[in-house]
Amino acid sequence: MSRVVRYPDAKGVRTGSKKGFLRQLSTRFRSTPQTRDTIIYRNPTNHSGPAPAADLAPPTAESAFDALYLSTVPGLTQQAYVLTGCRRLAFESAEHAFHQVWERWPEVARDPDPAGWARARTHEYALSPWHRLRPGLNRRDPLPSDPVAQVLLRLPPWQRRAVLLCDGLDLSVAETAAETQATIDATAARLRNARVAFSRQMPDTTAGTSLDALRKRVKDVSVATLAQPWSVRAASERRARTLTRAVFGATATLITLVAVTSAMAPPPGAAVDESRAHRRTVQTARE
Repeated sequence: MSRVVRYPDAKGVRTGSKKGFLRQLSTRFRSTPQTRDTIIYRNPTNHSGPAPAADLAPPTAESAFDALYLSTVPGLTQQAYVLTGCRRLAFESAEHAFHQVWERWPEVARDPDPAGWARARTHEYALSPWHRLRPGLNRRDPLPSDPVAQVLLRLPPWQRRAVLLCDGLDLSVAETAAETQATIDATAARLRNARVAFSRQMPDTTAGTSLDALRKRVKDVSVATLAQPWSVRAASERRARTLTRAVFGATATLITLVAVTSAMAPPPGAAVDESRAHRRTVQTARE
């Protein structure tokens, strides 16, 4: 692709080599420093018009996913840790959320807020009650020295999530209600009860100070031990293949069992014939 430089006022200047062209213009435009150049890209096969749109390739799904992952996963991991108090579960929650992001990438790419989509999945997985049945996750890490974090971990999960979204991430009550799939009244009640708990358990701290401490803790992120985006994509693809094989295997097993049972079952009229033969035998014996 060739580059042609045009100056609006370059009349009477001959076009030759690039160096010669610039040398001629240096004396002509020395008194007009505000003159701007207009750069036109031309296709060598077509010497008219701008560059074709094919030269500006759109970003691939992999690059878009990597950009979303690198920009949001540190904060999501920290949010999951604030919600659960367990570092292992925090990392697992963020990674699980981005497994779902990659599996449903067309849906996430069309979503007006992909980061919010991933955040909702992270919080839902982190606060799932099924983790209580898992060995090794029934105990939290030692409580942090921060009193705000201690009070937050004592709240019910739904109040914990509401105060994190509203006071920690500065979301509105309506946005929090939409993300948590609750009504606005219920979300406002959860937020109000959580703030009352903060004021009761921290009487010497003002509301503004506790909110600032919560925001600071939510934003205290680290990227030292996070997985790389390509490894998350590869793990998601392996997980999808494993689930697909499991579904196909279960379906094939069920079809085989149905076929074997149908083959071993007696014909529909066999039971009736046996019953009639038995009655005839009994009558003959009586006679």
